[in-house]
Amino acid sequence: MEFDLATRRALLLTLAIALAPLLLQLPGQLALAIAATAALMSFASWRRRLPGWLKLLIAITTVFAVLAAFDFQLGRDTGCALLAAMLAIKPSETRSLRDARSLVGFALFAPFATFLLDQGPLSLVLGLIALVVGLLTLQRLADVESQIQPVPASSSLRSIGALIGLGLPLTLAAFWLFPRIPSPLWGVPDRANAKVGLSDSMSPGDWLDLMNDDSPALRVRFEGPAPAPSQMYWRGPVLWDFDGREWSSPGAPALVNRPAITAGNARWNYQLEIEPSERRYITALDLPMAAPAGSVLTRDGHVLSMQRLQAVSRWQIVSAPPRQFDAVLDEHTRRRALAFPRSVNPRAQHLAQRWRTETGGDTTTIVQRAMQMVNADLAYSLAAPALGRDTVDEFLFETKTGYCEHFSSAFVFLMRAAGVPARVVTGYAGGYRNPVGDYWIVRNSDAHAWAEVWLAGRGWVRVDPTAAVAPERIYDTIADRMPGRIGSFDGLSNLWNTADWLRRGWNDFVLGFNADRQSRMLQWMGVKRIEATTLALIFAVVSLVALGWMLWWLRRGERERDPLLRAWHRLSQRYRRFDLTREPSEASSDWVARVAQARPQDAEGLRGIGQRFSDHRYADAEATSTLIRDINRFRPRR
Repeated sequence: MEFDLATRRALLLTLAIALAPLLLQLPGQLALAIAATAALMSFASWRRRLPGWLKLLIAITTVFAVLAAFDFQLGRDTGCALLAAMLAIKPSETRSLRDARSLVGFALFAPFATFLLDQGPLSLVLGLIALVVGLLTLQRLADVESQIQPVPASSSLRSIGALIGLGLPLTLAAFWLFPRIPSPLWGVPDRANAKVGLSDSMSPGDWLDLMNDDSPALRVRFEGPAPAPSQMYWRGPVLWDFDGREWSSPGAPALVNRPAITAGNARWNYQLEIEPSERRYITALDLPMAAPAGSVLTRDGHVLSMQRLQAVSRWQIVSAPPRQFDAVLDEHTRRRALAFPRSVNPRAQHLAQRWRTETGGDTTTIVQRAMQMVNADLAYSLAAPALGRDTVDEFLFETKTGYCEHFSSAFVFLMRAAGVPARVVTGYAGGYRNPVGDYWIVRNSDAHAWAEVWLAGRGWVRVDPTAAVAPERIYDTIADRMPGRIGSFDGLSNLWNTADWLRRGWNDFVLGFNADRQSRMLQWMGVKRIEATTLALIFAVVSLVALGWMLWWLRRGERERDPLLRAWHRLSQRYRRFDLTREPSEASSDWVARVAQARPQDAEGLRGIGQRFSDHRYADAEATSTLIRDINRFRPRR
């Protein structure tokens, strides 16, 4: 059976709404291409059926195009994109009611697949809207198949709302009480395309996308006073090896020996909430004193999670500015911290060797010389020109314009060429305090790279050449960093602050609800920790109550809407113990006669009630409330 144009419009609208949350999580150009494909296929097959060979060709081409967009790498995002693409061409073979139901059923996979890429509240809301619209369309298809006039949407919405409300208690019980395990039973595949974020390599121009992305990378709540913005360096991967253009840290980080750290006087205790990055980097405040549970502290002072950060994660960390950091440098580490390719950047090498000769190899003076040159000759700009083979020479002596990648790379190269052990440290700098929730937000655009040089007696010491040239980029004011600010207008900042505070609450109460927090959720009642067996028992009891409520509601929902008929049916049920209940097809008068014959003691009263009921049904002879009262009071005699 085919359907009318109005139903087809509703069907295509359902597909569009179901695809929307998934398309928002795919790369922009690919999402637009899939949306255009869906529109084109809907238009092309609106009134005529496409030939089979053409549909097969379109399907093969679509799959190839999606795989090519991900460089033929398989991952969660690749699978989700293939699902969206297949749904986009599905309208080309939707002609019958059976096809329509299949399309709605498959379309509802899209909002659920979205949660493989994003678990935010927006994805949930859009997914719920898609679910409601899908149920409305299925109701319409059922009406079309029954050849009746489709019921109004408002009536269908009430029914769907009742169904959702019916399952809500059991859903909440499963979320809060079903025993969780610390780690998943199976691994979720990685993304084929890595998310924007820090990595273990850096070369000029790599960070432009990252530094133009204002989405939050992490949120921080300090227990006590927060450090000054000039001390907010969030330590990420440490890069040692330089091939002339790219800094990297290949291989596993040094985990055998912990760094030898003598902390300064300050202490910062804080909770770090990190957005999913698909990597293991925990960008803690420089310098973490120890690794929190589930992570390790590398010899470089960088914290690594034991698992990839595929969901929002929280870490309780204590950091302090170091008084000494690896004050003793072994020979292998020294050689690695002095290595550089001697076939590139000859002018920078010559300058560094001249400094070494003029200063007699005094490390502190060499560092000062380099910082004076940086401050006097170089400029900060994200619109830095591209660099060729000798990246350091071209930056220092020709373009003289760059950003943190250029500054840190050139500075460390100069130090190594002058005989000073040095390395590049990546991470974030600064942050923005959200006044609504009293916490700090560090965004991807706060990505930063700085240098560390090794000084005798102190060990590794942070040197930030970018801050010497553009301190406003690192130590900017709250007004400069205020999200929602356009020039001097900051009218949208309160809205942004509130929205991010709500997102943090969502992360806290929903995404961050793990096995450990579940076991401690009754601490407010004095219960320190709930054992798994106790939790399972609580879940079973609450589930039974929820299921009982569902059964009661379903039975209640099936009852007769007319109160007089409900009273009459209850009267019939009172004769169940005598095996005299009324049959569904039995007239009221026939039932009364049958009962009166079997139970003469009830005959007179029952005949009177039955006659009044028949008179009211056909002649409205008396007040309904009076008749309902008398029917409810009538009881079989013993």
